[in-house]
Amino acid sequence: MIFADPRVARVFDRYRDRARDDGDRMKTLGLAGFAVRDEFLLPVGEDAGRFMHSLILARRPARILELGTSYGYSTLFLADAAAQIGALVVTCELADYKQTYAREQLAEAGLDHFVEFRCGDALDCLQDDEGLWDFVLLDIWKELYLPCFEAFYPKLSDEGVIVSDNMIEPEFDRPSVRQYRNAVRCKPDLQSVLLPIGSGIDLTVRWSADNPKL
Repeated sequence: MIFADPRVARVFDRYRDRARDDGDRMKTLGLAGFAVRDEFLLPVGEDAGRFMHSLILARRPARILELGTSYGYSTLFLADAAAQIGALVVTCELADYKQTYAREQLAEAGLDHFVEFRCGDALDCLQDDEGLWDFVLLDIWKELYLPCFEAFYPKLSDEGVIVSDNMIEPEFDRPSVRQYRNAVRCKPDLQSVLLPIGSGIDLTVRWSADNPKL
């Protein structure tokens, strides 16, 4: 199991059960489920979570940004890795009731001290923070990917990493996803690769030919 602390493992088991139950309910509702989509967990999935957890342990970022706390599924993976390396996760979410749920889960897991919760508009969150970001998880409504990228890109540290979710699925988000991916690939100091993990993630690293460490 990826989580050594039994408190974290218990919280993850709860998330796993909820993800399964929410998935079953979505199938039952069909198209009608779109109207109540904010009630569902809609997680990045265990494969993507494990990948990010391992990546953080390997890269050892100091400041981790999560755009889209939702109910805290991915936050749990980020925070557990952050706790092991002494990093901080800053997570932003517009819906206060979602972030309240996430706070409760992270506190029960004993990881809340490694997370700074910010409730509000993602662009306001980015504008109000002057620090550098070493690792970014982008997992909000897809039409916000491009404006958020343009906001945090100047603050992405050298060798900073971006993980962008939902690059392959759902299909109806692909127009917004293509705009985002095109913008990323126009930056000469960014290198990206599309990985078939979960719903598809774009892994992007800030790379400079002038950086002697690379």
